[in-house]
Amino acid sequence: MKSPFSKVVQGCMGWGLWGKEFSTSAMAELIEHAVSLGLTSFDHADIYGDYTTEQQFGKAYKESSIPRKDLQIISKCGIQYVGETRNNKLKHYQYDAEYIVWSAEKSISDLQCDYLDLLLLHRPSPLMHPDEVAKAVDQLTSEGKIKSFGVSNFTPSQSDLIASKSTISYNQIEFSLTAHEAMFNGSLDHMLLNHITPMCWSPLGNVFREKNDQTYRIHSVLASLSEKYNANKDQVLLAWIMKHPAGILPVVGTTSKERMKNAADAMNIVLSDIDWFELLTASTGHKVP
Repeated sequence: MKSPFSKVVQGCMGWGLWGKEFSTSAMAELIEHAVSLGLTSFDHADIYGDYTTEQQFGKAYKESSIPRKDLQIISKCGIQYVGETRNNKLKHYQYDAEYIVWSAEKSISDLQCDYLDLLLLHRPSPLMHPDEVAKAVDQLTSEGKIKSFGVSNFTPSQSDLIASKSTISYNQIEFSLTAHEAMFNGSLDHMLLNHITPMCWSPLGNVFREKNDQTYRIHSVLASLSEKYNANKDQVLLAWIMKHPAGILPVVGTTSKERMKNAADAMNIVLSDIDWFELLTASTGHKVP
């Protein structure tokens, strides 16, 4: 089944207090720019900006000219964060049904979006119970407040626990050329088998953040492939992710209009198998077994 989300998802963690602190008008302009490029899906979490970024985005969205049907909004809940806006003694997770419903409804209100296209449990908790989660998901779904449900940073067994009572459609995990463990520990296989669409955060990995033997090897291959595909390096890295048969949707956190366009254009790049494996070999430093 085709995903209702854009092939590249626009992450919004850095739009508010934890990043650029855009004004309402600047954020509205950025929303319109993203949608015009085909980046119609926006990824949030209640904790972003110490629980303030969703509210800022909601004000900006209302100021924009984008109809609700033309974009998709994702949010996550469950992390009780230590900050200025909540009286939490320490960081912890909370997944009782009442809290999940309250948190989803607050995100909908803050985002001024009437419903969420996707609600994710942000991180697994040792205390989560599938019956409690299902109670909340069933209520939110029946009331039309969420269109789909998923998890984030969950292992296959943790996903199976929640999926025993609720349909999981998405799992947002860390995945990139330099953080590719999900291909070899069964996570992506599990998602493909269970019709769970992966989303991935930090899709560029450490390629531009670190200078070491691994990234030197990767940059050498990227230089050649960038010329071959008439693309820049970050576009090739995104194309590498999107080639995987699980249909991974990269979540890009850029706040730059130019890099947004680069990400959108990457949706049209299809790497050959040999080029895909050349990048994997550069990352691991050895040929495949």
